[in-house]
Amino acid sequence: MSLFEVEGWDLGTAKVKKGGIPKQKNKNKGKKEEKPYQRDDRSHGGRDGKDRKFQDKGDRKDKRHDGRRDDRDMNTRKGPRDSKDFGNRDSKDGKRKHDSDERSTKKPKVSDPELEKPFDAETEKPELVSTTTKLTPLQQKMMQKLSGSRFRWINEQLYTSTSVDALELIQKQPSLFDEYHQGFKNQVEGWPENPVDIFVRDIKEKTLKRRVNSPGGLPGINHTKEVVIADMGCGEAKLALEVSKFLKQNKRKNFEIKLHSFDLKKVNDRITVADIANVPLADESCSVAIFCLALMGTNFLDFIKEANRILIPRGELWISEIKSRFSDGKGEEFINAIKLCGFRHRTTDDSNKMFTRFEFFKPFDDNSARPKTKFINAESDLEKLEAKRGKAPEGQWLLKPCIYKRR
Repeated sequence: MSLFEVEGWDLGTAKVKKGGIPKQKNKNKGKKEEKPYQRDDRSHGGRDGKDRKFQDKGDRKDKRHDGRRDDRDMNTRKGPRDSKDFGNRDSKDGKRKHDSDERSTKKPKVSDPELEKPFDAETEKPELVSTTTKLTPLQQKMMQKLSGSRFRWINEQLYTSTSVDALELIQKQPSLFDEYHQGFKNQVEGWPENPVDIFVRDIKEKTLKRRVNSPGGLPGINHTKEVVIADMGCGEAKLALEVSKFLKQNKRKNFEIKLHSFDLKKVNDRITVADIANVPLADESCSVAIFCLALMGTNFLDFIKEANRILIPRGELWISEIKSRFSDGKGEEFINAIKLCGFRHRTTDDSNKMFTRFEFFKPFDDNSARPKTKFINAESDLEKLEAKRGKAPEGQWLLKPCIYKRR
């Protein structure tokens, strides 16, 4: 019998061993510890593995976005979802019909109406930007050298070809004419005086100080007050421009000056395109013919013969040429060749360092009015001249071509 009993102890039935109350056995001992599921593609084979893989991925995605979906639904939806929305889905792609309609009718945003206009090449020409302002000093120097070499090449072509070939060259490439005269302007800037200005000054002085058809004055057509000038190889027709200005400033009733300007290209309305060996003028229709640095072709004596054709008797021929071109250094051989073409020599002015100016006139046809000449057999000399021209053109021996040195 126990000394005392406490309710709930049940000392009568339980056996007490030495060492205290026995420990309770762990019921889970010996069992494998269950771990949370981890996705392992290798542990799942076949279709079941793939299904579980995508199912787990979808569960995680849903958990991540559940909160955001709820917030978005609460902000955008004002009422319960209408059951009609399910009926408006397309059977093929599952999209709502009214959503596609809204996207199709939605207009694109236009930031600037001017940008949406189509470009018209005829009315809207792009503005050209000058590249010379963007070039460095070295590049500008190189461009000047290139343009200078281009000018020298064109100049050589004009001096070493016939007038027919020169006209054909310019007609095929009209830009060559502009390039040449631009280079010519650059050359003139370094000259002490432009021979065109000298001819303009002579015309002004003779009209102001002398009467037409008087000694020292300009010759008129058929003893009238009308003076007709033909500028052969006019370039940009500067002579016609300056004389026209002079006539407007000094209007006089006792004379009239008309000008014809001929060259290879019509740069302005004052110019008529023609080969100056064959100009579109009638016989004896001009009173003055001017060649200002224009005897460039190898057949330049044909130009002189054409001047003789269009000039009236007593008509004047004015020529200005570079001194270095004369084969004899003085121009005597050149003067004799002009005489054989039907002219008489009047004056020579070599006061300029670079140019020599000549003045000739066309004599009358009748022998009584012809000025007396020294014992010269004109026919035999003319035959000799033509025979020499047949062997080599006069542009090779009578007047040397003005060719610049290559650098």
